[in-house]
Amino acid sequence: MEQNDFFVIKALENGVNVIGLTRGSDTRFHHSEKLDENEVMIAQFTEHTSAVKVRGKAVIQTSHGEINND
Repeated sequence: MEQNDFFVIKALENGVNVIGLTRGSDTRFHHSEKLDENEVMIAQFTEHTSAVKVRGKAVIQTSHGEINND
């Protein structure tokens, strides 16, 4: 089984949307979560998830560094 890196999303405001996008020839939304201020989500890319879209103010931490989504 392949191990994928985890990433962390911390909401800096209420209503931050985290949307998982599928792999394959047609990219589609397949999962959505709404985070409130100071909630943290720990996630990883899988055989089904190839990208994640974050809407709202959040801090995203990966093994490559930290991103502030203002």
